This record gives sequence, structure tokens and C-alpha cells, in this order.
Amino acid sequence: MSILSSIGRIATEFSEARARYQTERAIHALPIELQKDIGWPEAADTKTSTRHGVGSWAGGAK
Repeated sequence: MSILSSIGRIATEFSEARARYQTERAIHALPIELQKDIGWPEAADTKTSTRHGVGSWAGGAK
């Protein structure tokens, strides 16, 4: 595996993690009633849910 393909893979994973984070942030900005309507799994349990930061993408298996 070349260094360029490794860098490309890491950049792709980071980009996917960032898009996922931005989507979650947009959904969390919606009122809780709308979150429940769309079936967001954390809508009922927002106080006890744990959030994964950007660092959670590193080393994670797909």
C-alpha cells in the first residue's frame, strides 16, 4: 500500500465522519417532537446519550 493511498483512505474516512457529525448536529437542532417523528433513535434519551467526537473515526472498523 502506497503512502498516497493511505492518505487518501484517511482523508475519505475523515470526510465521512465529518459529514456524519454535521448531519447529527442538524438533526439535534430540530425540536424533539420532529426528531421522534423521523425516528431519530436518540430523541427519547438525549440526557443519557454519549456523543462520539471527531476522534471516534480513527481506527474504527467499518
